[in-house]
Amino acid sequence: MTVHSAPPVPQRLAAPEPGWTDTVDVVVIGSGIAGLTAALKAREFGSVLVVTKDVVASGSTQWAQGGIAAALDPEDTPEEHLQDTLVAGAGLSDPAAVRALVTEGPDAVRDLIALGARFDTLAGGDLSLTREGGHHRNRIAHAGGDATGAEIERALVAAVTRADDIRIIEHALVLDLLRAEDGAVAGVTLHVMGEGQLDGVGAIRSRAVILASGGLGQLYAATTNPSVSTGDGMALALRAGAKVRDLEFVQFHPTVLWLGKSAKGQQPLVSEAVRGEGAFLVDHEGNRFMQGRHELADLAPRDVVAKAIMRQMLATGKDHVLLDARHFGDEKWRVRFPTILASCRSHGIDPVRELIPVAPACHYSSGGVWTDLHGQTSVPGLYACGEVACTGVHGANRLASNSLLEGLVFARRITDSLAAELPPLRELAVDHRVPGLVDADVVPELQRVMTVGAGVIRSAAGLADAGERLGKLIEQPATDPGTPSWEATNLATVASALVAAATVREESRGSHWREDHPDRDDARWSGNLDLTLPGDGRSARPATAFVALKEASEGK
Repeated sequence: MTVHSAPPVPQRLAAPEPGWTDTVDVVVIGSGIAGLTAALKAREFGSVLVVTKDVVASGSTQWAQGGIAAALDPEDTPEEHLQDTLVAGAGLSDPAAVRALVTEGPDAVRDLIALGARFDTLAGGDLSLTREGGHHRNRIAHAGGDATGAEIERALVAAVTRADDIRIIEHALVLDLLRAEDGAVAGVTLHVMGEGQLDGVGAIRSRAVILASGGLGQLYAATTNPSVSTGDGMALALRAGAKVRDLEFVQFHPTVLWLGKSAKGQQPLVSEAVRGEGAFLVDHEGNRFMQGRHELADLAPRDVVAKAIMRQMLATGKDHVLLDARHFGDEKWRVRFPTILASCRSHGIDPVRELIPVAPACHYSSGGVWTDLHGQTSVPGLYACGEVACTGVHGANRLASNSLLEGLVFARRITDSLAAELPPLRELAVDHRVPGLVDADVVPELQRVMTVGAGVIRSAAGLADAGERLGKLIEQPATDPGTPSWEATNLATVASALVAAATVREESRGSHWREDHPDRDDARWSGNLDLTLPGDGRSARPATAFVALKEASEGK
């Protein structure tokens, strides 16, 4: 066990006392593929409330371009999908979790189709399947060419809005968990913006809470994630004493449209499916630098490609590389990748005739709130699925297009478990946690600190500097509670935890690259790294350290 010094992040968010209350069986936080799937299944055994930060269709799912991976081709097998996933996970995936994913995945996708999702098909009516990095088979189902996430989200939103027994609260930020005397979940507090009678801070009592709140992309200056991805679910879980796992493994997508040094926030993604269809990376001299680096060359797992791009950029002094898909021709671009084509052209780049400038940017958190095989976290009554969770599937590096499938499969696993035994409604305990807020004005500097010190390339010196600078930013308190300061506090909490984990893991593995420890070290680091934040509501001591515990791989 390692106690890692960290800035004194608040134990709970400072907020007004709840002005209204409500009661429901299950609260679902988030409205992407994981959250909406959970809501549709949970209504079969109880009352359901979906809480989402923006409109119901605004999460990360709608931005997914490539597709959803599953062994749907008669010549493919779940076992082959399992092996590709384990290889990408670089020794840290839980084989049992991966087996659940790949064996239950095909039926889950078929059920999604039955729900109304329209995937692209061949002339004979069979699904059109393609490849992406790390896959040895064509197993990526896609929709609208490169608009898979948008189509899945459309189908799920339509199904949820048709369901009269599912309530939805939009424009609402969940603040903290309500706890019982035994530490179990008893509901949530939330702030609703402009919802009439439910305006302001309120409390929802519930028997179970399902976290499906997405990722942490806004920790970094450039990301593919939408603005709502501020690590809220991970921060909320940490403040409740939940265990988070593998937080150091942040996947940087290799091919994000490079818009210049001054570009900040959400950046356009150039899907890995473009390389799956035959595009390839070149340097500024036209050399294909992925040849010989990996057996799959341009279709190597994302961590391999992202590192190769970074090495190429460092060697040449350039701030991006180039993607060549000119041989596709106009028709293939229009039919297969209309979204990416429109995005490139809107930024003055014509991929039919020009090379596409690309560089890595924060894309996906392979780690998150630890769960068992049924989505239960270390806090009774709190469940998690989707990017906020660490189910054991992704290990050190997510295999391309496994994320949508993971959200789908493990949402179903959670609701199957709850259907068998829904926890009781518990009495509330007095919350003794120390409240606090971080000033929203620190966010741009926080993003810069994380990009420089805890980005694609890391070192002990860089991480130490990042931790010190984060501490100074966290010491700048906010005076007025509100969404900007709540999000800033969540970002600061998750950033501190991520830096703690990245500091402890002294090796390079998957999407965690330590230039001072450039090799994978199975002798010391074959296990997962768990973090907790002391001060779980029954103690008033400041949460000034993260406790890091390395678990042996056989203990997962």
